[in-house]
Amino acid sequence: MAGYLACAPANAEEAVRFQSAAVAPTPLQMRNAQQNGQALKAVPGTPLNGYLTRPPGEGPFPAVVVLHGCTGLSPDVKKTWSERLSSWGYVSLFVDSFSTRGIRETCDGKPLADRVYDAYGALEFLSKYSFVDPRRIALAGSSAGGTTTLEAVQSGGAEHLMERKFKAAIAYYPNCSATNGDMAVPTLILIGELDDWTPAKKCLGMMARRNGKGSAVQLDVFKGARHAFASPGSKTGGEDYGHRVEYNAAAAEQSITDVRVFLKEAFGG
Repeated sequence: MAGYLACAPANAEEAVRFQSAAVAPTPLQMRNAQQNGQALKAVPGTPLNGYLTRPPGEGPFPAVVVLHGCTGLSPDVKKTWSERLSSWGYVSLFVDSFSTRGIRETCDGKPLADRVYDAYGALEFLSKYSFVDPRRIALAGSSAGGTTTLEAVQSGGAEHLMERKFKAAIAYYPNCSATNGDMAVPTLILIGELDDWTPAKKCLGMMARRNGKGSAVQLDVFKGARHAFASPGSKTGGEDYGHRVEYNAAAAEQSITDVRVFLKEAFGG
């Protein structure tokens, strides 16, 4: 890796290319293949675009891999959060799961299951930078990206198959019905009380069903807040795919504080 690694100024965004993690056969698939005299190989990863930003200094710094929602990677969200994370002392890698696949959005269709492997491909890629501490990398995502975040760190799921592991996870307005709530790493979930797209009640139900295994999960439900409450682009409110989305300044500011505190605690100060 040259160029950005050696000489790019701090806070300068750099476009990068990497691959999603290879999809390995499950133990059951391997057993079935062996019984049938077949040989299974991992499915190669998909080439992906990403955007990397680092704070001032030599590091090594903790880092955050960020996954976008179902409408794709928002330039405004990317700029705001990359600058914010850099000011806090974190490297950030925003993953574009759509452009190389020719996808525009997945809001009214089936979610893209391969995005879990996008997250782990980003983790592997980011871990090779000399200014990144590979032991302190978190995964974060919003909406569909938040759902993927929960799936990626659920105990016994894809994380079980990966050599490298995330240190922590942050999910803004995820669909909590996609997981049983048992997480392999400390996890922060931020959801609006009035969210009618990814309802808070599903996250409350998930918390009630947790069996106490795995790492701690912190659920923050923001009173009066709707879906996309932390997105400045939703300041005027409106409907997306039949659901109300609306920025909420109070909830947004509190959630930012919660994220900063959570990361600091997860990375040991």
